Amino acid sequence: DNLAFLKIAAAMAERADAPTAEDAQAACLDALEAEWSARPPGGMVVVAGSTGSRAPTLRLMRMVAALPDGHVVLPGMDRDMPQDEWAKLGASSTPPSGAQDHPQYRHHAFLEAVGMAPAEVAQWTDARPACPARNRLMSLALRPPPVTDTWLEDGPRLAGAVAEACAGLTLVEAATPSEEAEVVALRLRGALEEGRRAALISPDRTLSRQVAACLDRWGIEPDDSAGRPLDLSPPGRLLLQTARMRGRPTEAEDLVALLKHPLTHSTGREARREHLRRVRDMELDWLRGHAKRPDRAGMRDWAARDKTRAVDDAWHGWVSELFLSLQDQSPRADLATHVDEHVRLMEDIGGGPLPDDAPVERPTGDLWGAAAGREALQAMRGLAGDAPHAGGLEMTAADYARLLHSVLAAQDVRDPVSPHPDVMIWGALEARVQGADLVILGGLVDGTWPSLPPADMWLSRRMRADCGLRCPERAVGLSAHDFQQAVAGHEVWLTTHKRTMDAPTVPSRWLNRLVSLLGGMGEPGVAALRAMRDRGEAWRRRAARLSAPDARHETARAPRPAPLPPTGARPRKLSVTQVETLIRDPYAIYAREILRLRPLDPLRPPSDARLRGTVVHDALARLGGIEMGPDAATVLLDALREEMAKHLQSAGQQAVWTGRFARIVDRFVADEAARRAEGPILLTETDGALILRGVTNDADFTLTARADRIDGGPGGVTIYDYKTGKAPTRPQQEHFAKQLVLQALMVSQGAFHGLEAGVVAARAAYLEVGRTLGTPAPTEITPDLLKETEQNLRSLLRRYLGPEPFTARLAHESIGYAGDYDHLSRNGEWDDTLTATVVPVGDEA
Repeated sequence: DNLAFLKIAAAMAERADAPTAEDAQAACLDALEAEWSARPPGGMVVVAGSTGSRAPTLRLMRMVAALPDGHVVLPGMDRDMPQDEWAKLGASSTPPSGAQDHPQYRHHAFLEAVGMAPAEVAQWTDARPACPARNRLMSLALRPPPVTDTWLEDGPRLAGAVAEACAGLTLVEAATPSEEAEVVALRLRGALEEGRRAALISPDRTLSRQVAACLDRWGIEPDDSAGRPLDLSPPGRLLLQTARMRGRPTEAEDLVALLKHPLTHSTGREARREHLRRVRDMELDWLRGHAKRPDRAGMRDWAARDKTRAVDDAWHGWVSELFLSLQDQSPRADLATHVDEHVRLMEDIGGGPLPDDAPVERPTGDLWGAAAGREALQAMRGLAGDAPHAGGLEMTAADYARLLHSVLAAQDVRDPVSPHPDVMIWGALEARVQGADLVILGGLVDGTWPSLPPADMWLSRRMRADCGLRCPERAVGLSAHDFQQAVAGHEVWLTTHKRTMDAPTVPSRWLNRLVSLLGGMGEPGVAALRAMRDRGEAWRRRAARLSAPDARHETARAPRPAPLPPTGARPRKLSVTQVETLIRDPYAIYAREILRLRPLDPLRPPSDARLRGTVVHDALARLGGIEMGPDAATVLLDALREEMAKHLQSAGQQAVWTGRFARIVDRFVADEAARRAEGPILLTETDGALILRGVTNDADFTLTARADRIDGGPGGVTIYDYKTGKAPTRPQQEHFAKQLVLQALMVSQGAFHGLEAGVVAARAAYLEVGRTLGTPAPTEITPDLLKETEQNLRSLLRRYLGPEPFTARLAHESIGYAGDYDHLSRNGEWDDTLTATVVPVGDEA
């Protein structure tokens, strides 16, 4: 397969008509070489700062070196490595490609190509290195792996200078990446207070962003040479958000994210504030818990329900047109069409609704402003300019969104004005040509610095060498060269972290080599290493104190609350399911019924057990109109599909739930026929209310219920409750789950309309309609049971209508129980073993 693929690729390359960039570059070098051979340039020609890692650059350096007045300045050349060690970098000693992971390998390859020995290379300046002793130490530490035995001979010779070499080095071994970022940020701020320029050098972009976030606490914005990816900038995020929404039905959460984006409707502060207020009202009143897929008709109906809103005003018209604009975007078109439609859509979104006196040219707000906006617009223009080269090839809107993401992610944007001029974040390339008073080499973790070469699924190392391709270790050698140059400054920090979120880390191989060398040099090396670590540990302690909460301002842990509201504020109406909540978690009743707090409905209801129960209940509510004939199972499945279509957006989830129900529907129909033989269905999904007189001296109480199903029978009615999960166990029914027996009490007292007076409940049972089908043993309803139930209910209500506080999590079912109001009670600051603290509220406070 690999060979077949390579043959196809080779054939395509041979048929290519237009020259590649590499072909054009080679042709230019051929022409330049021919010109210089005939007429060498009269003046000085200098190539400076390159290691010749790329073949065209190496060729140009060789051409310049051959000129009469040509000069090549090699950056970071190691003047301390012995001549015999230089010779061991060659390909002959380390097959198949030499020690390419060594920092000096590229210099060795160039000198070998021009026929020079390292000793013949002249020093290009008389400037003295910042710390010659450290250069000698690092040269020894980075010797090629096959010759590290020279440490035993050359290490003791450096023992006298090791203290000088390490005096400007600090080693920080943080526990986590976040701690490393905090220490680095604190040191950068310290350098500013000392009046010094400081730079963080790291290829780890995550660390760089964490350091920038930590510096933000002091209002310091570092000058990040890499900037940030365009797809993470505000205009980039808006471009991607709209690209994913084009040409398909609008989802509620996508619409809210789009309308709340800071660049949406950004034509003015007051207009933006009014826009956000309207979006909030629309989200709370319409989108949450109501609109599965919002559209223009639904929005108009929502606006019409509130007479204070102007249905036909400019804002509502703009949002309505936005629905059309998103859905009318071409689902499949060529690249030029996609870009043109997308840019016009973005400008409509950024400008907001047009006022009556709008100019001919539509305002776009802040969309294309600032550096990020200009880069985003340039990227879109670039895509439009490249569109003709696609040959009219059509792509879907989803393919266009993926293409746009890759284009934006490949570009960076930076603000050249705002950052602090004395705090820099550099990549290795920028660090080669700049310097600072303090240099921090961060993220020294193997796999990050240096990055490990990826596995090649096509060619082995020997095959790559035979084909003239780059060795995988080439990038490691270039990173090593950058490290050797950066560590040669006056004051240098080396930082690493010992563990990520899920695994221990391995320190960078260069850091490992330095630590191992110092540890093996005897007492001078051990003392120098200890001093490096001590300096780092002192800053770690400072960062820890900075991050630790101030005890003077620390908020005390909240007690387990048991609110005691005034009697007049206590609820006078509960449902039968809320009775169980009152027993298990009275605080939830206090929050819901007294404080009138309701959990926000999600923008997209999750496909969880609660929604599954709603769908199954709504489908089974139609049982009364379904005859138990041969097609009963099909009719019931169709009813389930209709209810799922109302609630579920995912076709896959609908198929899963349909499959579950299809496995049990035949047995359910058979059992249903047996239940019909005992008595007809009298009521389904029916509301009832029972007024309990004289619960307290001055108050009655209303008990409500929604009965899933009530069937007739010779000895009295049977009350059924559908469960899509497991039904409560018998002990749970006896102490907590009182829904069925309370419904029986309500039936006996005529609380359900549609039942004749004097009807009694004979039994109550759960019907499990989930992964499996089950009917636990029913509860036989007797007069004694009803009398006891009513007495216990009145006793419970008297306590909570009177002096009883509403204790949080009084008798929850399991340790993992999570209620809607746990965060309000500050659960987590206290646990369930603590005694509740009575907290008077309202008039009782």
